[in-house]
Amino acid sequence: MKHLIFTIISLFVASTTAIAAEATLDKANEAYKRELYNQALQLYSEIERTQGPSSVVCYNMGNTYYRLKDTGRAILYYERALLLDPSNSDARYNLEFVREKSQINETSGQSFFTQWTEGVISHLSSNTWATLALVSFILTLVAIALYLLASNIVMRKIGFFGGALLALFTLVAVASAWHMRSKSVNRNRAIVTAQQVTLSTAPREPRNKSEQAFTLTTGHLVTIHDSISSTPTDTLTPTKTPTIWYDVETTTGQRAWLPSPTITKI
Repeated sequence: MKHLIFTIISLFVASTTAIAAEATLDKANEAYKRELYNQALQLYSEIERTQGPSSVVCYNMGNTYYRLKDTGRAILYYERALLLDPSNSDARYNLEFVREKSQINETSGQSFFTQWTEGVISHLSSNTWATLALVSFILTLVAIALYLLASNIVMRKIGFFGGALLALFTLVAVASAWHMRSKSVNRNRAIVTAQQVTLSTAPREPRNKSEQAFTLTTGHLVTIHDSISSTPTDTLTPTKTPTIWYDVETTTGQRAWLPSPTITKI
């Protein structure tokens, strides 16, 4: 009896929370339509904080940040929308549009085939790839049974070659599911959200020009390889608060250090 009452209460609270979130989303969308972008962003952020991130909310926040001329965070939230739902074609289109307009070229030195493969894999989530792998595996077993049990030579050939192709696709789907899950779990990719940052050859503020590696502007994508906590030693520094420095790599292969406040993880 107690378990039933607890279940009813939980369902009631969940439905009430969902209704409240839907109402807040409607208010946020209305504020966006009326070009009250700061108000819309506040409401979208409230939904993200209370309900957790969703592809739709992240996409809307990306649009709002773009309207507020914050290119870095617009790109950040489009990336988050795609991480949560790779099939979100609107987020993908807007991400490419903002990058092109901001003249941010994230093309790596990878071959065309590698980039094309990554693009195809990234259009589906890890769960979708896992489902496809399971279905393909079952069909592979059916094809094997057809090859072993069929008396007709044509059906046996269909079972043999079809099973081989299905087995190959199963391996590809499993690898793709693993790849997409790693992207969502590792969270080693980040977007530069500072307007501009000069990266250092060491995990500290550059002391001279020789320690200045290169400069990145807002919106650029980096991959985090390592991190270290560094405490300022300058006597003029009013506080000794440690700063986390990240060893990052750009899509073009450049690698250096930057402070954590200048980037936000996807």
